[in-house]
Amino acid sequence: MKKIYGVIGDPVAHSLSPVMHNAAFEKRGMDAVYLAFRVSMDELGDAIRGAKSLGISGLNVTIPLKEQALFFVDAEKVAKKIGAINTIDFSSGRPVGYNTDGIGSLRVLKETAGEIKGKSVLIFGAGGAAKAISFYLDTEGAKVTVANRTKERAARLASKLSNADAIGLDVELKERIKDSDILINATSVGMHPHENATLVTADMMHPDLVVFDIVYTPMETRLLKEATRAGVKKIVNGVKMLVYQGAASFQIWTHEEPPIEVMEEAVTDALIRTS
Repeated sequence: MKKIYGVIGDPVAHSLSPVMHNAAFEKRGMDAVYLAFRVSMDELGDAIRGAKSLGISGLNVTIPLKEQALFFVDAEKVAKKIGAINTIDFSSGRPVGYNTDGIGSLRVLKETAGEIKGKSVLIFGAGGAAKAISFYLDTEGAKVTVANRTKERAARLASKLSNADAIGLDVELKERIKDSDILINATSVGMHPHENATLVTADMMHPDLVVFDIVYTPMETRLLKEATRAGVKKIVNGVKMLVYQGAASFQIWTHEEPPIEVMEEAVTDALIRTS
């Protein structure tokens, strides 16, 4: 019997998770399919309960549902600490929530920036993805500054970390960036169809900065274009994080080794075709 997996979010049409996971299933010879389901915040509980009733094997959760979805699952320990989930597994008969965003982002940053301990990281956003990334950076010994339009929300996130502070976006960001080793956009700013949006411009950056944008549609966001203009040498788009967090979800659901190269190639090809 074919197994069904999927991603829930609102919006969700932009998601390349179906392309990525279906390529992985084909590579591993699995009788499975991965679909995208648009689910509003008001329908979230019904959607998760319905997925369980319909025999869906697993779900990913994307914006803006990651935090609220925590209340409809049995969250594993790390996800509970983070306060958000992006993966649901139904194999035990009940929905169990995990968070693989932090795993994916940390792997990307270690490949790009090397040792994380002692690094000063400025992260934009205080939602589900920002929570996961900040949690893993904090456990690795980074000094995290959370920047968000609503400073109170940034402060709530920072208070859960061992070495973090919070700022609003009305501060002098250029000074903050000057003292940062890594800059991460963990918001949807710059995502299609708002490709021209950015929170940071070239004049605010320095060449030794690592700039990481979790947005992957488009592959080169306005933020990354500004980083190139500033002479930044280490620039990372959201494709690797999508692949690595997806690979971790794949392993949770199937207990199989994920074909990471195939998954990345599928995402990259899809982005090139639509660019």
